[in-house]
Amino acid sequence: MKIEGEYIFDGSREQVWEVVRDPEVLATALPGTQSLEQVGENEYQGEMHVRIGPVAGLFSGQVVISDEIPPESLTMSVEGKGKPGFVKGNGSVQLISQGTDKTLMQYQGDMQVGGRLASVGQRMMDSVSKSLLKQGLDSLNQAVLARQTSQTTGVEVEYTPPSESEFATSVAKDMVGEMFSSRRVLWIVGAVVIIIIILAVILLSRG
Repeated sequence: MKIEGEYIFDGSREQVWEVVRDPEVLATALPGTQSLEQVGENEYQGEMHVRIGPVAGLFSGQVVISDEIPPESLTMSVEGKGKPGFVKGNGSVQLISQGTDKTLMQYQGDMQVGGRLASVGQRMMDSVSKSLLKQGLDSLNQAVLARQTSQTTGVEVEYTPPSESEFATSVAKDMVGEMFSSRRVLWIVGAVVIIIIILAVILLSRG
């Protein structure tokens, strides 16, 4: 499964880099994360509770950062396994300055899943992955804004990430929205086909 996209952060590249490379922030921003600790210079281990459709469970795994060019880019590899199956992937992240207070993140990667996780289907996997990724990046952006406020006011601003249940609710909403979007597309295609058939019948009857 390929994952790629872009996201605009409300902060400078240096500010975004600090948040992206902070394991404490990542542990609170990534939905379902139970723990995340640094065990080497660029190696992290942790546990994450994952739910995709009817399949859910706790995963243990590790993240390794490589090819790091602060505050511009990095590459990461991820491996995790649990009762629901396994996840293995790698990806790259690049931060591009968009003025003094905006940063564009471009990301891409490949992911493999196995076990019961693979049984939920590619479509659902794609939908849930995109939703979780967007929510995680939104959460990181809120952390960037909280740090900016603290630096400006000199007062510590406590950043409170969404709870796991709130993440799950948002995922459900995104999936419902995509379902209706897909149905709307099918309806439009069906309507076009019907119109073409009607026009063909009219032309044939005239002939």
